[in-house]
Amino acid sequence: MEKLMQEFREDLGEFRQMTDKFYAGEVSMKDYKGFSGGFGSYAQKGGKASMLRLRMAGGRMTKEKLKFIADTIAEYGVDKVHFTTCQTVQLHNLDGKAVCEIMEKAMDVGIITRGGGGDFPRNTMVSPLSGVEEGEYFDVLPYAEAAADYLLTTIKTVKMPRKLKVGFSNSPANVTHATFRDLGFAAREDGKFDVYSAGGLGNNPRMGVKVAEAVEPSRILFYIRAMIDTFVAYGNYDNRSKARTRYMQETLGEEYKEAFLEKLAAVEEREDLTIQVSPRIVTKTGDGSIASGSRVIPQKQEGLYAVAYHPIGGIPSVTKFAEIYDAIREVDEAEVRIAPDETIYVINLTGAEAERVLAITEDGAKNLFETSVSCIGSTICQIGLRNSQGLLSSIVEEVRKHDFADGVLPRIHISGCTSSCGTHQIGTLGFHGAVRKVDGKPQSGFTFHVNGSDVQGEERFGEEWGVMLESEIPSFFVDLGKAVEAEHTTFDKWFAEDPEKLRKVAEKYL
Repeated sequence: MEKLMQEFREDLGEFRQMTDKFYAGEVSMKDYKGFSGGFGSYAQKGGKASMLRLRMAGGRMTKEKLKFIADTIAEYGVDKVHFTTCQTVQLHNLDGKAVCEIMEKAMDVGIITRGGGGDFPRNTMVSPLSGVEEGEYFDVLPYAEAAADYLLTTIKTVKMPRKLKVGFSNSPANVTHATFRDLGFAAREDGKFDVYSAGGLGNNPRMGVKVAEAVEPSRILFYIRAMIDTFVAYGNYDNRSKARTRYMQETLGEEYKEAFLEKLAAVEEREDLTIQVSPRIVTKTGDGSIASGSRVIPQKQEGLYAVAYHPIGGIPSVTKFAEIYDAIREVDEAEVRIAPDETIYVINLTGAEAERVLAITEDGAKNLFETSVSCIGSTICQIGLRNSQGLLSSIVEEVRKHDFADGVLPRIHISGCTSSCGTHQIGTLGFHGAVRKVDGKPQSGFTFHVNGSDVQGEERFGEEWGVMLESEIPSFFVDLGKAVEAEHTTFDKWFAEDPEKLRKVAEKYL
């Protein structure tokens, strides 16, 4: 691994040269995107600034990494940060010099940006409270970290058709979408994994194919290598729009599982990828202090707590990193976990420590609806069609005027385009950027998705009900809130009782 890290450092010289040429106008946006993505950076819309994706396996942010981000924000005057649905931290509005320097310095604290974009294995995803969550089957994080290390070794040796996303879930909550990822490991009660392959959100979404059951955790790398080999053998290198793993279900049909297992057998014959992982044990114990509140989650370790913090749209104040670090710098075993819904959790806290973290994170979501998910949107993303962040902000602003009870409105998911970076396809209610014609003229709109779910055993993609005008969506949610409130219930109960009631509220907006 040390040799690989040195190679990554040597590659940074080439990145710096290309970035200098791009900002000097000597390289096109398209050519720069094709190059820079492999380093975890893209030029933002307009080509005047860059973003940098700090990948951390499983969204695990140690105190050292948290301090690095806080210090980086201060040193470079970073004014926008986003927690992503792939459990990474994105720094925005960087100039060419800053993006190069931050990328290099990040490696000193174990933050790798290489492969954060482009046709490479992406950040390995994990249930965010793995290891501390009550009711989990087992702690999957150590295995995911081993997988992440292995995937890094393929970056310089394998040319894949497109990106590869690998996820691990610790329970049927399935928040990492392990059952419909490019490759997913779903934990079982018996301490083993079921393995799913060739799923994914976005255009032509697909549920994963279950390719194996009751796999010993020590054997996960065999399946990862088999997934890579299957993708290389059968993935589409000619048409990028059909180059994701899920399209192999179309080209191979019912023979996909057989093709995967053939590659698995070949891997098993040629190399030994068995791993031995030491379990991570929380040695800290509670001190008798107690914390309570809707954002406090008791851990399976008696007397310890996690505190949830969800900045609206996953965009915290840039000072929040330093504030959280100052609160936990002397706290034994405390760390931060980034969740796939843009929430972060500060874990391994006593009751008194949890109360201090609660106090400095009061600016976040006040209820379920305000924990809604949004991608970064078209003001920054090159391919974004609509301003998803702007839509979420306008909805929250309008809804707050009516002071609905918690649960009257559900969490929603918004993507600026069909790529589903806001995971709109698995939301109870979801939206993706679209166009709606009014009197023959194109207007800004969002396609409305209804009744998606990512819960294992209940997975489904939402139905498309039509397109709403962006300007009218805040009013729709006010009307919806009033309809649910009138029946003195929550949205989930209201919708389950009669889905047609939602259609009646929505029909005038569609």
